[in-house]
Amino acid sequence: MVVRRNPSGDAPSIHHQLFADFLDLPAPGDLVVRNTTRVWPARLYPTRPSGARAELLLIHPSSNGDWVALGKPGTALRPGKRLSLPDGAAIEVLEVLDNGERVVRFHGITGTQAMARYGNLPLPPYITRATTPEDTTRYQTVYAQEEGSVAAPTAGLHFTSAMFDTLQHRQVDVGDLTLDVGPGTFRPMDTDDPTAHQMHPEQYHIPPPLAESIQRTRERRGTVWAVGTTVVRALETAGRGDGTVKAGSGTTDLMITPGYPLKVADHLLTNFHLPRSTLLMLVAGFIGLTGTQVAYAEAVRARYQFYSYGDAMVIV
Repeated sequence: MVVRRNPSGDAPSIHHQLFADFLDLPAPGDLVVRNTTRVWPARLYPTRPSGARAELLLIHPSSNGDWVALGKPGTALRPGKRLSLPDGAAIEVLEVLDNGERVVRFHGITGTQAMARYGNLPLPPYITRATTPEDTTRYQTVYAQEEGSVAAPTAGLHFTSAMFDTLQHRQVDVGDLTLDVGPGTFRPMDTDDPTAHQMHPEQYHIPPPLAESIQRTRERRGTVWAVGTTVVRALETAGRGDGTVKAGSGTTDLMITPGYPLKVADHLLTNFHLPRSTLLMLVAGFIGLTGTQVAYAEAVRARYQFYSYGDAMVIV
């Protein structure tokens, strides 16, 4: 679905195309920005002292080698509890944080080693089937590089490597950043006031070559195409008032809502998102609440597929 913003503020115009037609949208001199994070096999199934299975989702390591994780059942993840892995390795629960996350420590193995040996790809929670071998490739973008996410930047799943070759042949630049996607991407807003929702902080890195590419794009009056909401949040967090960005690493908990003054991202490619999600709020930051309602009503009418493996929408 191609949604064109109306400068007058009226409802956007909507056109239905194939995803391959995205190649015709960026103009020579424009820049397409991707998130090259890779989903790591962060879901573990250690054994409780009773012999029953527990579930852990590793989110990110701490500076001292411990890990922050989500898990269930809660009774198995109280401080002092110890869970078993094969070959005598174990996971000790150290602390329960205010948001329900746990701090855990690995014994006889590192967290990274545990994922490599025993980890499972963490499919989204609405996919209830077991992980299949196909998921290990289908739930990664073709340009994924550094592991660190518990969810894929799914807007990029539509692309093939050949599509990026075509863009560059047409003199459209392609640039990369990294934002490690955390579990907050699936966490619904539990308040009617979006500004009161606490975003889960996520690590991002904007390399100097991307900052330089954005600078050149501005100088030649090109525009920036963000492949996914994670790219938008990273760019806007590091963005300057002149539409450029500061290179470097940081943490972002930026919440984008209708009326947010976008500085860097001119266009957004994204999938279709659920009500009461921060992702849907970000879409409304591009086309407003009314525009979002119009676009999603049309998506439902035209039977577009939602969720991570669903269809795409581009806002221009």
